[in-house]
Amino acid sequence: MFHIVKNELATFEEELYSVIYSPISLLEDVGDHLQQAGGKRLRPALYLICAKSCTNKAALMPMATAIEMLHMATLVHDDVIDNAATRRGISTANIRWGNHVAVLAGDYLFAKAFSSIANHVNCSMLQVLTDVIGSLCEGEIEQFKYCFNPAVTEEQYLRRIAKKTADLIAASCELGGISAGFKDEEVAALKRYGYCIGLAFQITDDLLDITASAVQVGKPVGNDLGQGIVTMPAIYALQNSAHKAELAEIIDKPEISAEEIQRGLAIINECGAVEYSCRQVERYLEEAKSVLPACLSPEVKETLINIAEYIGRRDY
Repeated sequence: MFHIVKNELATFEEELYSVIYSPISLLEDVGDHLQQAGGKRLRPALYLICAKSCTNKAALMPMATAIEMLHMATLVHDDVIDNAATRRGISTANIRWGNHVAVLAGDYLFAKAFSSIANHVNCSMLQVLTDVIGSLCEGEIEQFKYCFNPAVTEEQYLRRIAKKTADLIAASCELGGISAGFKDEEVAALKRYGYCIGLAFQITDDLLDITASAVQVGKPVGNDLGQGIVTMPAIYALQNSAHKAELAEIIDKPEISAEEIQRGLAIINECGAVEYSCRQVERYLEEAKSVLPACLSPEVKETLINIAEYIGRRDY
């Protein structure tokens, strides 16, 4: 999927390892653990793809690593907040080293991200990243605010996932367009593309929590419901299921049993909520593909279209 930036991504992995390095052995262990856990590298890949026409490839690496380190830092902090035991099929940093080390490791990644770009970006690019961090924090607060609340609306849900997921993906594309030297309207179009695929990515993630297996997603299925996180399929079921009152009672509990999680998942699966959510994913992906600017090379445009289509069919 990322073949046109294959060489750049190989360089990126080396750069990421170098930047994360710390002379403190414990931080080095955590950094190694996080990097080896891997991930799709979607955000830095999108940045590099959107910046493909930039001739100075080496100048792109600090921003690519900063974007991924910001993402890694938020995942570490999210796992602490959620008391998560696994991510991508392996134990989380908070389980292996405790919350104190995990929080400080996330803070360290934030610091290293900005240190890596301090002498390589202009103020407008720095503003994009700082705005995204604020948005990520707001999204996490909103998620906490609406936990175990069966009255959550689809509008509130979309605002939350925009802040938690779509804004960073949008920023990755936006920054790539800036690095490539595109016009303001072309950069804005790339940002909109990233925003739309970001929404689709998170809705798909929430669908997988309901429809996939634990092996596929690398964490327990029904995890969102168990934590009281109300996602699009649950919102649809709360409005349309014949058993919406029963589902509301399940979600309204601060402690949800395994049996109640399974019952809640059954209610969501049987009322068309999954199909409705899939249609919303497809709608966002169609918009993403339609807004791609004409300045892109055919190869870059095709790659971005392929990424959008992958997001619509991914199963992990």
